[in-house]
Amino acid sequence: MMVQICVFDAYGTLFDVAAAARNAAEEPGRDALKAVWPQLAEHWRLKQLQYTWLRTITDDYTPFCEVTKNGLDWAMEKVGLTDDPELRERLLALYWELAAYREVPMMLARLKAAGKTCAILSNGSVDMLEGAVDSAGIGEFLDAVLSVEDVGIFKPSSRVYDMVGARFGCTKEDVLFVSSNGWDIAGAAGYGFETVWVNRAGDPVDRLPHRPAHVLKDLTTIPELA
Repeated sequence: MMVQICVFDAYGTLFDVAAAARNAAEEPGRDALKAVWPQLAEHWRLKQLQYTWLRTITDDYTPFCEVTKNGLDWAMEKVGLTDDPELRERLLALYWELAAYREVPMMLARLKAAGKTCAILSNGSVDMLEGAVDSAGIGEFLDAVLSVEDVGIFKPSSRVYDMVGARFGCTKEDVLFVSSNGWDIAGAAGYGFETVWVNRAGDPVDRLPHRPAHVLKDLTTIPELA
């Protein structure tokens, strides 16, 4: 396989979505959060995704930053933390500063050294993505950061995957698409991209019509596939 363009999902793929809740729980005076932060992080992420899917189905797009806030509000109520508006603001601030997984900078540097084009294709809002890219210090390795804000619909709509060809003037066969989300990989595989599912949790493959071409535990060996 020889591809020229490596396209990455952002949240859960390059950036650790649990980091906001985990880091907040480590701060002084966060005893209530410390007891429930894993559950909060899981509920927050699940609702965030569910709201993107529902809004796509109903053609009721709103920016990902709003979906993220809505998901957090649901999650905080679920774990009994609704009476802490300061914590809500702190969690949202930390989400704009998510850390990249530790193998990400070196992996991207290897791809760039090999002459590959690297990009993000994300449901994230532009300001959220800019914050995460800057916080992680990976902007120098990226040729583009593509947000669904430009098309007004979330993945896995084909209109989102169309953005790659529109931006780079490439064919589908030129693209290696990488995501930690099984549903995103199914959408991208059905669209025609070569796909890599980053299965950090060791989950089963989703029972969907299109399956990943490759399954990896993390991003370390992506350059060997490209």
